[in-house]
Amino acid sequence: MAKFKNLFATVLTYAAPSSNYRGESEASRTVLQKISRKDGKREKEYTVISPESMRNALREILINYDLPHNRTRLHNEDQLAVEFKEFPDAEKYADDYLFGFLVADKEAVKKYKSKPAKRDSVFRQNLAVALTPYELDATFHQSPKNAGNSPWKNSSTSALLHREVAYTAYQYPFALAYSDCQQKKEWVEQLLTAIGELNGVAGNHARSYFEMAPRSIVARLTPRLVAGYNTYGFQNDGTFPDLSRIKADDLPGEEFWVGGELVRDMKVNREEEFNRLENAGVKLYENPERLLADLSDAFLNQEEA
Repeated sequence: MAKFKNLFATVLTYAAPSSNYRGESEASRTVLQKISRKDGKREKEYTVISPESMRNALREILINYDLPHNRTRLHNEDQLAVEFKEFPDAEKYADDYLFGFLVADKEAVKKYKSKPAKRDSVFRQNLAVALTPYELDATFHQSPKNAGNSPWKNSSTSALLHREVAYTAYQYPFALAYSDCQQKKEWVEQLLTAIGELNGVAGNHARSYFEMAPRSIVARLTPRLVAGYNTYGFQNDGTFPDLSRIKADDLPGEEFWVGGELVRDMKVNREEEFNRLENAGVKLYENPERLLADLSDAFLNQEEA
């Protein structure tokens, strides 16, 4: 049966100090959100960044690209808040089309009954997970007392702030089904461009600067409905062991796209592996942004397989 190809990818970021995506504070201690996973024989904690915080950053980038948007973040409210221009409309607004929506307000649903009240996200994404376990690192900061003639005062004394910090890279997978994307290809193209320069991912008003743009990327363009490889497959040294499965009786090389530091390292230190993948039909790019541009073109302008 003829099928269109779907896109699966895993992005690895550069390592940097991070206090992104904080949880609820405990006294004056700012806690990073974490999950546990087995590392060898022991359970260890790894910091995470939510898909919601990354999608919010992508929304902001797409707004900067001048794509039509419905949702805007309001920064002057006393809680996390957004404003919609109108009832969601995936035909009119790129953010409604790409990231989906859910309207639970029964009166609004009744008023706009000619429009869908919910839509799944075209952009499927999972948690960004740290490459290395959290090691109880923290920093201390002094918050000064507002004194003298200050027109406002947060507290009557200065405060010692205790902030958890991790020095790590993150990896996160995403997926796009061609059947979901063919109606608005130009918006999907801009989304893939935005992934190539993803930044401003904070979460819970974090103040740290941490780039989520690709250091390395492994992608597969395939008619299959699943990636078929370990979507959290990057190791601490930046390698991706599942690439060894690219061979005649396992994963088809012509479906894979690999880019960034992973390729640059292979050209210098593992030339034999680079040549093996190239001969197997893998598209190899030293620059991940160029990979995303060519991959976007191949994905959005494909013909049925």
